[in-house]
Amino acid sequence: MKSIFNTLPLFLLVFINVAQAQEKLLSKQEAIDLTLENNLGIQVARNTKKIDENNASILNSGYLPTVTANAGGSIDKQNTEGQLASGDTRTADGAETRRYNASVNVNYTLFDGLNRYYSYKSFKERSQQSELEVRQTIENTILQLFSVYYEVARLTENTKNLEQALEISKDRLKRATYQFEYGQNTGLDVLNAEVDINTDSINLLNSRQQLRNTMRDLNLVLNRELSAQFLADTTVNFVPGLQMENMHNEAKSNNIRLQLVEKEMNITMYNVKAAKSVFLPTIGLTGTYGWNESSNNSPLAFLIQNTSTGVTGAVNLSWNLFDGGRGVTGIKNVKIGYENQELLKKQIELEVERDITNAWDSYTNALYVLEVQEKNLQTNQNNFNRTDERYKLGQVTSIEFRQAQLNLLNAELAQSQAKYSAKLAELQMLQISGQLLNVDF
Repeated sequence: MKSIFNTLPLFLLVFINVAQAQEKLLSKQEAIDLTLENNLGIQVARNTKKIDENNASILNSGYLPTVTANAGGSIDKQNTEGQLASGDTRTADGAETRRYNASVNVNYTLFDGLNRYYSYKSFKERSQQSELEVRQTIENTILQLFSVYYEVARLTENTKNLEQALEISKDRLKRATYQFEYGQNTGLDVLNAEVDINTDSINLLNSRQQLRNTMRDLNLVLNRELSAQFLADTTVNFVPGLQMENMHNEAKSNNIRLQLVEKEMNITMYNVKAAKSVFLPTIGLTGTYGWNESSNNSPLAFLIQNTSTGVTGAVNLSWNLFDGGRGVTGIKNVKIGYENQELLKKQIELEVERDITNAWDSYTNALYVLEVQEKNLQTNQNNFNRTDERYKLGQVTSIEFRQAQLNLLNAELAQSQAKYSAKLAELQMLQISGQLLNVDF
């Protein structure tokens, strides 16, 4: 039997080595910067924030007056017959009358029952809520980024461990072949070594394929060319000095879900106050500056041309004393909506308290598992080193050597998995406590 790697064309191996040499390290900070700049979800959230900022500007508040300009003109031709007091009759055929007018009108609402006042405050709250939604999108995207980034790092470590395992199996095959040639073992040891090489080769190929797929997933989050090659930083640094009590307090004051529901309650409260404006009058000012001109060539007309300009101002008051009950119904419904927001806030508070407690337990448990796996890795490393020495001396069988090799490989994979699982558990806890964007990755 032949190893799969032994059958690979030489040019393919050279291509792989050249491609790996051209890969550039993508640091965690660079990944964050690319995500903040390019991620499509973050761009959509920022555009939504711009819309809400526009809605909260003075131009959309109703506090500014409206100014309109009007102009018109008309031409009128008529045949006219008239009788004077003396009894004489006069006629005018095709008498033409021209009329022109232009005006500028200004309207301003002095008082509308405080509707625009509370509507403007509601828009301001919505603008602040939109900022929080951008932060929520960034937090979720950053967490998604690192879940994929650390998966790339884990698969990178796994691939290196599998490469080392393959090299160990190749050395074992050489040793078994030499021993067989000198009559120190049977051909069965050589066949077993070849089988193990093929198994390690397949595992390595699968790991490399998973690594390429995950790298494309990360490029998708970064919104860049999916085929871009890079190296992930496999170092993991944990935030020191985390305490459950501090995380719990931070979650109460900084959790993004709690802050969003608080803003939603403020918006609903302003909507309640704005709805009550139906009980109050509306007072407005209007002003007009106008110009009018007319000309008439009829011999019967008293004036051939007439021009007038003037300014008009007025104050108007409108008070809807009864609208059939629609206003009262609207106020009741908005108040019920505010009550629902209060209930939703209580529910979210309980969920956040549960989430931070669960996240802390998962974090501390993951750290303990990591500690155990690191000790287990050291134990299996020592055991493999001793087994390797005894195997060279012919004191253990190839099956025992293979088992020690597999134990070491499994310990390496488990330790790598535990390391990144612990880091992701830490990031999830930091997100719930509202501290995800305040730490150094």
